[in-house]
Amino acid sequence: MIILHHLRISRSSRIIWLLEELGLDYDLKCYDRTPEFRAPPELSDIHPLGKAPTVEVDGRVMVESGAIIEYLVERHGGGRLAVPDEERSAYLEWLHFAEGTLAMPLILNSLKPMFGGFGERLEGFVSAEVTKLLDYMEAHMAGRDWLLGGTFSGADINMGYLVEHMQATGLLDSRPNLAAYRARLMARDGYKKMIELGGPLRPPAKG
Repeated sequence: MIILHHLRISRSSRIIWLLEELGLDYDLKCYDRTPEFRAPPELSDIHPLGKAPTVEVDGRVMVESGAIIEYLVERHGGGRLAVPDEERSAYLEWLHFAEGTLAMPLILNSLKPMFGGFGERLEGFVSAEVTKLLDYMEAHMAGRDWLLGGTFSGADINMGYLVEHMQATGLLDSRPNLAAYRARLMARDGYKKMIELGGPLRPPAKG
């Protein structure tokens, strides 16, 4: 049995989505954030880092979204969400692009209002980096339904959480290809089930 330790309003939502798309049986254990918006100490009892997603599978405990997605698709997917051999390099690139390249500047950008800005130099750097990365993605999605064209894959699941950050911070307003991509992601049954079981990807807007 696969056990997913899910922290609400976090990256671990994407692993619910993955497991639903793969049609796998799993035990979902949900945790709430502390008033400081941190993970609760109970998660540290599962893995020393106390982060989510954390998955118990095949006798060990795994963290890191990209690694979990890659492992579950290859070892337990039964061919579902598999990509052709000729697309594997592109698949791995996009799968790890989400957290390896895009996540940090995008999340920094979304956190900026909480800290009253970052100062001119850092704010300018983050803004330029976000613009470069999202313009790259916008151009890539022209004429494509999914990151690999006609093949929905684990790379799209890994990206979905970050696409919600883009939407919430107005970054999709001038990027119609990415906005249409988000709409396709949200229309999938697995996405809807993720929200039903795990809750929203973003905290509710204040006011």
